[in-house]
Amino acid sequence: MKTLRRPVLVAFALALVACGGTASDPSASKAITALAELTVQPESAPRERIWDGVVEAVNQATLSAQTGGRVLELPYDVNDYVPAGAVVVRFTAVEQQSGQRRAQAGLAAAQAAATEAEANYQRIAEVFAKKLVARAQLDQAIAQRDAARAAMESARAAVREAGEQVDYTVIRAPYSGILTERHVELGETVRPGQPLVSGLSLNQLRVNVEIPQSDMLAVREHARAAVLLADGNRVAAERMVVFPFADPASHSFKVRLELPDAETGLQPGMTVKAAFVIGEAERLLLPLSALVRRSEISGVYVLGEHGPQLRQLRLGHRYGERVEVLAGLKAGERIALDPNAARLALVALREPLDE
Repeated sequence: MKTLRRPVLVAFALALVACGGTASDPSASKAITALAELTVQPESAPRERIWDGVVEAVNQATLSAQTGGRVLELPYDVNDYVPAGAVVVRFTAVEQQSGQRRAQAGLAAAQAAATEAEANYQRIAEVFAKKLVARAQLDQAIAQRDAARAAMESARAAVREAGEQVDYTVIRAPYSGILTERHVELGETVRPGQPLVSGLSLNQLRVNVEIPQSDMLAVREHARAAVLLADGNRVAAERMVVFPFADPASHSFKVRLELPDAETGLQPGMTVKAAFVIGEAERLLLPLSALVRRSEISGVYVLGEHGPQLRQLRLGHRYGERVEVLAGLKAGERIALDPNAARLALVALREPLDE
């Protein structure tokens, strides 16, 4: 990398030297005057401190068996994407289906008994209204009717329970995500409570960060943070949760950043940089569109008495579509907002000199 970087630096230096001519062509001066420019002034921006964090999934779970049986089907393997509601494990359901049929038969018998008890009660009530039977017979008919109704409700509950046992033989994904672990194999007999598969969702992510005790007061006061991505962008945390206790060994506090549902390229288990606001500071910020990039070197066209001059910059953090300048510019200097137009104006400026 050192051997490659030297030619780039030399080329950048030559470009700086070439900018030292004076304008003698009226058309070139006119092009320079027409350049869109920006006077650099310090702005109030957040002062941040950066710590490492670990990405984890909000939704991650291990599905366990709620009934016994033998594993009949495992449609997905580890690292496969599983849609929400898809079958991940299927058991044999012979015993559960037999229990369901028994419960349905019991319900039919209870319904018949309840119908008979209701009819008997109606007959006794009509006869009792004519004062042809004793009150005891009516009370007995009422008790038989109520008992038959209760038996029918119990039979209905047994049918629902048996249906749930049948449903338990098919395990479905509660949300879409990645299958991370399989705890059973085909043909294996499982019992209730035994773990079957584990998975996690990539839709909702969060970042866990450990922050030293000395910085917690400022972090709590401002309660703003963002995750820095590899491409230079940042994702602002939707919510920051500070755990109310410190680690006795490291004396650091655990802070959780909840991220929005967006395509960030982050994966659970990754380490990332998390920037926490701890105050305010004056910074020089430039739009990204004004930068000139040559390999690892960044610069900007500074407008002076002798036309645009390409100047190397040292950049800091990125804030949306703007970037912080650490060195290379001073407050009050003017820069060209369109680097291509500035380059063309510089070429027009140099042509008379070449002649």
